[in-house]
Amino acid sequence: MGRPPVLPKKKKDGFWLEVRNKGAKTGTILIRDSYQAMMQAAKQYEMTKDVIILGEHKNGKKVDDKAAKAKKAKEA
Repeated sequence: MGRPPVLPKKKKDGFWLEVRNKGAKTGTILIRDSYQAMMQAAKQYEMTKDVIILGEHKNGKKVDDKAAKAKKAKEA
């Protein structure tokens, strides 16, 4: 039994990074709970793999740092 095609899969909250073999087009996505944990994982893999930091995701969507900063500036 597979997943029903009606509902899209929800993305987990956290900090995302992608780890690939050097020269590969696709890789594995790692999710960490904190920014420090994400950076530690990136440092661990950077010698042997290509690491792409995808950023923070909340409620199934990517958190846009520029928009969050602008929103905070308007509120203050």
